[in-house]
Amino acid sequence: MNMKSLSRSRSGIPDVLVQMVELLTFTLGSEEYAIDILKVQEIRGYEAVTRIANTPEFIKGVINLRGVIVPIVDMRIKFSLGEPVYNEFTVVIILNIGRRVIGIVVDGVSDVVSLTEDEIHPAPEFGTLDTQYLTGLATIDERMLILVDIERLMSSAEMALVDESAA
Repeated sequence: MNMKSLSRSRSGIPDVLVQMVELLTFTLGSEEYAIDILKVQEIRGYEAVTRIANTPEFIKGVINLRGVIVPIVDMRIKFSLGEPVYNEFTVVIILNIGRRVIGIVVDGVSDVVSLTEDEIHPAPEFGTLDTQYLTGLATIDERMLILVDIERLMSSAEMALVDESAA
């Protein structure tokens, strides 16, 4: 999240250094989420996974990606967004988090957006909603984006997918 661009005054001379963030947006149900594009390795179609016994329900299983065993997390199950449906739009976003490769299943990928830090608003605090994995909210063209700190989420003790020292 350290993309930078120069804001120019009317005279065309750079006057303010503005932090820009590039995010990959994806859908889960009717909501649109966004994660840091720098964490994304690739985007693949959903394929059958090998189920591992005694794993949480949101961990669908593993795939072999060019010799690397990759755990696959279904974000719809993780975020309690109802029963997942797998179709031709379902994709797996392959992430590099720390020294680990992890896949997340989402309903579809939308696009890549660039936001300035002042376009990102803090996530509201709700007593029943765990917002520790959200970096904020942003609105683009009438669309509300929920920004997810994917590294913090995948490094959480509950997920146990990434050693925190590696993240």
